[in-house]
Amino acid sequence: MSSAGAICRRPMAGDPGPAARTKEDIVKTVLNLFKLRIGVVITFTALAAAVITPGAPVSVAKMLVLGISVLLASASAGAFNQYVEHDLDARMARTRRRPFVTGALVHDARWLWLIMSLTTVAVLAAGWALNPLSALYIFLGAFFYAVVYTVWLKRRTWMNIVVGGLSGSFAVLAGAAAVAPGLPPEPLILALVLFLWTPPHFWSLAIAYRDDYVAARVPMLPAVIGAQRCARVVLANAVLLVAVSLLPVLFGSGPVYLAGAVSGGAYFIFKAARLAREPSRKNAMASFFASMVQLCLLLV
Repeated sequence: MSSAGAICRRPMAGDPGPAARTKEDIVKTVLNLFKLRIGVVITFTALAAAVITPGAPVSVAKMLVLGISVLLASASAGAFNQYVEHDLDARMARTRRRPFVTGALVHDARWLWLIMSLTTVAVLAAGWALNPLSALYIFLGAFFYAVVYTVWLKRRTWMNIVVGGLSGSFAVLAGAAAVAPGLPPEPLILALVLFLWTPPHFWSLAIAYRDDYVAARVPMLPAVIGAQRCARVVLANAVLLVAVSLLPVLFGSGPVYLAGAVSGGAYFIFKAARLAREPSRKNAMASFFASMVQLCLLLV
């Protein structure tokens, strides 16, 4: 049996086998394991940082390397997160369909080699095509999510997602360093925006699944202080986030950026305010998706 086959689920009695599984199933498994949706957003932040950073334009080839390197590093960190947390994932409704839990993928140590290989390729490619500082930031982004957040903090403190949010900020810094290692104010503000965005984004989701975190004994903020108080924290963080997101206008970002920042920010604050008034699961998910809209409008 090949190495790839060894770490995939073996057919059970009555199982139609790999040949009968659809391409859609495979795509869903890959998207799930490597968390590619959020990886694409993080990659977009790195590319946006490269665009807004003053300096000589980065070639298309280097932008391609930057994007692929950030995506690979993010994907490897996402897979490591699922590898380490498969026991927690099995206890939570939101995550119990993940491939290591269902058995679609065998929880085998060889996945660690694949994960480390992806990270190594990402860092070395960035170091070769861009510069060592950009490569360092890409490594730190993966390290903070995989090790600092997943291994050190998630099961110990409600500050887990606050510190873990630095992983997105490092992607921004990686994009900026590809243009100007000195890091001018524009990308630093965007890095701060990503840092402030992560907690209210994830805490909104955690409010919706508070019972899961309580049952799994994971100290996410709503499990520690309750949904009502956490919802107020989400609103306060959303207001601070939107205020900081307007700062690039002072450095010449222009009316198009201002329109995106104001419209997306107002929408997020509106949904967060509704959540603070009524911390229901429906409002929590609305706030969660509003945070995605806010960030996308900001970056576009």
